[in-house]
Formats: sequence, structure tokens, C-alpha cells
Amino acid sequence: MDITSNKNIFKITYPIFLTLVAQNIINVTNTAFLGRVGEVELGASAIGGVFYFAIYMVGFGFSQGAQILIGRRNGEKNFSQIGPIFNNGLLFNFLISILIFGLSVVGIPHIMKFLVSSEHVYKASIAYLDWRVYGFFFSFINVIFRGLYVGITQTRVLTISAVLMAITNIIFDYLLIFGNFGFPRLGIEGAGISSVIAEVVTLLYLVWHTIYRTDMKLYGLFAFKKVELKTILSILDLSIFIMFQYFISISTWFMFFIFIERMGERPLAVTNIGRSLYILLMIPGSALSTTVNTLVSNLIGAGRKEEVVPFIRRIVGIAVLLVVPLLILTFSFPELFARIYTDDASLIKACVPVMRVVSVAMIFCAVGNIVFNGVSGTGNTRTAFAIEFLTLFFYLGYVYYTAIVHPSHVAVVWMSEFVYWIIIGGLGYWYLMKGNWRKKEI
Repeated sequence: MDITSNKNIFKITYPIFLTLVAQNIINVTNTAFLGRVGEVELGASAIGGVFYFAIYMVGFGFSQGAQILIGRRNGEKNFSQIGPIFNNGLLFNFLISILIFGLSVVGIPHIMKFLVSSEHVYKASIAYLDWRVYGFFFSFINVIFRGLYVGITQTRVLTISAVLMAITNIIFDYLLIFGNFGFPRLGIEGAGISSVIAEVVTLLYLVWHTIYRTDMKLYGLFAFKKVELKTILSILDLSIFIMFQYFISISTWFMFFIFIERMGERPLAVTNIGRSLYILLMIPGSALSTTVNTLVSNLIGAGRKEEVVPFIRRIVGIAVLLVVPLLILTFSFPELFARIYTDDASLIKACVPVMRVVSVAMIFCAVGNIVFNGVSGTGNTRTAFAIEFLTLFFYLGYVYYTAIVHPSHVAVVWMSEFVYWIIIGGLGYWYLMKGNWRKKEI
């Protein structure tokens, strides 16, 4: 079977797409529920959520290195080498989660106190993160399973796990945020607890599926005999720059929210609604970019390097066809989408300019994300990191100027997304055309 056929692209992409939809149901429901608790809680959940996400990206970045290696071995049909990558990846990420949990418990109150100007937003952020940090133990393991199933192109399992996560999160959000059916009314703390419970359920399902529905003998899964430092270092050689890249990227986005918070509680609430819609609209491009990442690695492993750039161009074309109808819909009816998150008429009106900027930005996001994931898929993660770092320099400079130096409307600050995706996509495409990735062996 041709791994780059439209049928295979669809086979790999649609479970990832459904997975992202399910995960973003969590994002939307959390924001919608907290939007009905209060603007402070709505804004604080954005800061707390992005802070958690930035640290989570350390574990996710490591799993991406494992995914690239698994995809390469899968393309080579060297299946017996997949197990050691997976098994040692699990061990490493679990140990890292313990370290990060300890550092977070000690450091988060001091970091938030220094960065957040509003006492109300600070207290609400801490209330959320006090519970949310327990999720590191489970989410760091979950992403290694994700790396395995994306790498071997068996992504359907991820859809079911994501649906379970979404359903669990929604149920416990409803019970714990509002105190329904005799449960305590915990507000923003309930949102943090619900997310952790959802991650536990996801992990239990992934372990069950791997034991009872996956050919563990073929891949050597859970056949852990000893720590293979060489395997861990091989994953780290690929992933260390991805880990730094993702951490710096999301940390920069965290600073975006901190700068917005300095503009006031209302702009922060508007930004959280914009963030929720933006992440939802990113789903088609994100799903296709994950497919590009693993199929580029599989193509190179199969000795078909000359097909990489034409394949990426074809995926970009598919993404544009999928995203343009969404752009038209959300740009034309922003109030309709804002009402998902709040009943406050003045807040809905304030959201409209941001939601229109987000609508247009997502097409740049889809294209830039796909091209950049093509770079990561080649295995040259140092170059990917350099591109990201340079891009973030210009991105953060724009945000700082428009939010702090010369305070503008929050929608103007959000136009930083154009700066980010145009630069990262342009540099990524230049590298794919001119770089030395064809000579790299991993």
C-alpha cells in the first residue's frame, strides 16, 4: 500500500482529527462552564491552563522524538526495535513527571505572584493549578502511547481514548464546577480536578488496549528487561530540541496571556474565549500536520526522500480546502460562536474583533504548522528549534510592543499570530527546499 495515498492519509488523519475534536470539547466546555462562573475565573483558567500546557510540552516533546524514531523503524519494517523505544520512553517520561511535579509544587506560587498583577486572578490561577499539576504523572505517560500509535500509523485507538477523556471531563466539570447532584461546588478548582480524572481514565484505557488489542510480541512492548541508556539518548538526541522548542513556544504564549492580563480582567477574559475558538479551529491543520510528521519519517525510512516535498505541498492544498469554509463561517457569525462561552452581551460584543482575527489567522496557522511539522519529520530537530527560536523573537517583540509599550486593542495584539505563522512557515519551506535534511541519518 502506498503510504502517501489519499486513502492512507485519510486513514491516519481522521482518527487524529476526531481525537483533537474530543480533546477540544474539553477546552470548550471548561471555558464555557467557567465563563458562567465569572470573568476572573475565565481569565485565570487561561493563565493556569497555558502554564500547565507549557510544562506538559516537555513530556510531549520527548514523545515526539520517540514518535519520529518509531515511525522510522516502522517504515524500515524493523518492528522489533519499536518496543525498546516505547519501553524506555515510558520510563524516562515517568521519571521526568516526578521531577516536574516537585518543582511545580514549590515554584508555581512564586512564579504566579511575580507575573500576575491582579490579586483575584492570581488566587484563582493557584486554585486551579494546585490540583491540575497532578495530571503530569498521567499525561506524560499518555503521550508516549500517542507516539507509539501515531508512529505505527494505528491512530484509531487515540480517537476512543480522546472520547473517553472528553466524556469524563464534561461529566466531572458539570458535577464539580457547579456542585450538581450533591457534589461540592468547587468552581475553578473543580475544573482542575476534572481534567486530572479524565487523564487517569485515558491512561487506563490505553494500557488496556495495548495489552489486549495490540500485537505486543511483534513490537516487543512492555518486554522491559533493563534500562537501555543508548535508546534513551537516541530519543533525546532527536527530542531535546523539540522539548526546548515546544516549551519555549508555549512559554511565549503564556507570556502573551501575562501581557494581556496587564491590560485588565476583561481583555484577559476576551482572550481566553478567543484562545478556545482558535484551538478549535486549528484542528484540521493540527491533524494534518501530525500526519505529515509521521509520514515524512516513514517516507524517509522507506528510502523515498524525493517524495517528501511534493507530499507536503499536497497536504497544504488539502488543508486550505478544509479551512476556508470554516474561516468564512466564523468570520461572518462571530457572535454566534461567542455565545457558546458567555451570556454577557457586553463580553460577546468585546469578543467579536478578536474572533474575526482568529478566523483569518487559522489559514496561516494550518499552512505554517504543516510545513514546520515536515521539517520536524525529517529528523533535523536542531534546525526546527532554530527556526522556532528566531520566529518567537519577532512574535514576542510584537506582542510586547502592542500590549505593553504602545497598548492597543486586544484584537491588534492577537494579530501576532500572523507574524508567527508567516515567519515559521516561510523559514520551514526554505529549509525543505534548500536544507541538508536529505543527508541526515537517524
